[in-house]
Parts: sequence; C-alpha cells; structure tokens
Amino acid sequence: MTVEVGLEQRIAALGPWFHNIDLGGITTAPDHFLGDYPAAKFARFADAVPADMTGRSVLDIGCNAGFYSVEMKRRGAARVVGIDSDDRYLAQARLATEALGFEGVEFRNLSVYDVAALGERFDLVIFMGVLYHLRHPLLALDLIREHVAGDLMLFQTLQQGSDAVDPVPEDHPFFEPDSYRQPAYFDAPGYPKMHFIERCFAGDWTNWWAPNAACSQAMLRAAGFTVEATAEVDVYLCRTAPVPFAQYGPAAVYPVKGEAA
Repeated sequence: MTVEVGLEQRIAALGPWFHNIDLGGITTAPDHFLGDYPAAKFARFADAVPADMTGRSVLDIGCNAGFYSVEMKRRGAARVVGIDSDDRYLAQARLATEALGFEGVEFRNLSVYDVAALGERFDLVIFMGVLYHLRHPLLALDLIREHVAGDLMLFQTLQQGSDAVDPVPEDHPFFEPDSYRQPAYFDAPGYPKMHFIERCFAGDWTNWWAPNAACSQAMLRAAGFTVEATAEVDVYLCRTAPVPFAQYGPAAVYPVKGEAA
C-alpha cells in the first residue's frame, strides 16, 4: 500500500500528463479530454506494427511520457530510445518505465533537428504527433531519413481538409495548354495542400501546420519514404526509399554544429 501511495504522489508531482498510461492499476491521466489516450488510438492501428520486435531497435521521436516506447518494449524490441525536448515529459517516461519494470529504455533530451547526434540508424522510427508542432516540418523529415531511419517509420500528423489523394503530374506547367489559365488541379481537394495555422489551433500556439492527406503522403515521398500502409486516416507505415533528386545533393540543408573537421 505504501508503494502505491508513493507512486500516486510521484505521478501527481509530474503532472499534467498527456499520455494516459496504466501503471499497475494507477492511471496517469484518467480524465484525459481524448479519453484513454493514446491507448485507444493505438488499438485502431496496432496491427500495422510488427507484433514481434525481438532484436530490433526503435527510436521514438517526441516520445512524451513514453507510451509508444513502452509498447515497443512489450513487443520485445532490443533497444528503445525515446527523445523529447521537454524534461518533464522525459521524467514522466522514466517513471512509467520504472513502474512497469521495463529496463534498457533510454530517454534523452534531444530535438528532432539534432537526431544526427545519435549516430545510429534504427529498424523502426516512431514519428507521431510531432510534425504539426514544428516550424520546419520538411527539414525534420529530411533529417530523419538522412540520419536515423534504417527501415520502417510509423508516422502520424494532424490533418485537415480532404482525405482524397489525386495523382499529380511529373512536371507542372505554368499554364493550361493553349491558355494563360493556371492549372485547375491546384484547387482540387485531392491535390497536396499544407494549411498554415498562423495563430492557435485548439488553443495551442505550437500547432503550426495541418496538411491534407495528399500532402502528408507527398511530403513523405519527397523525404525518401514509401507509404506501405495507411494504418488510420492520419497514420502511415512507411519504409525508406531512394530520396528524390538525391543526385543534386543532400535534401537536408541545416547549419553544421560543432568543430569543423
């Protein structure tokens, strides 16, 4: 009984929690506005991820309180690294793994823009619930592909607009043939569109972007991923693929950090 009371106090001290995680009968966010989140959402696409992760490595980018890191450890992953830029979330994740008895999960304060510092590639990268919070979303995808994605990536983002996905031309003309009219497909619901949120979305000033489904998939392809499955309307299981136009140089343009070689 003393252990349980102590755990409740530790959970409360690290609150509020965005991940509702069952820590042996004590839940971290029982009154979550999305219900049993993210467990209820994960249940809808859990089959998209290999059930047996034995011997595989996983990188959980924007791990928050570590729900997905824990789930991958449950599936037998040999190495799990969770990164986040919020120390409170990382403390929550460490408490969750400790309370559940999972050892060997590493949590680090690291930005998605600095994933090169990890110096390794992972069999599965989890990149969920992060893209729309970023000022530079395509850069983040480029860096993930260039430095840490070894095979699979589980990707999720806030989406708005149509779920339709239209084919687009290999080359876009300035005008429709024999006219000065702009091509009509730019206004089609299924054309890739990224909605920019200048102020707040759902009361959160860090929600900057809301692609439609076509744009999510197009950005993934542009960064060097193929979409193997649409696990849910906003969740994609991807696999690494050749980066388009790679013959012209690296896609990820960013400042070099550290001492010059």
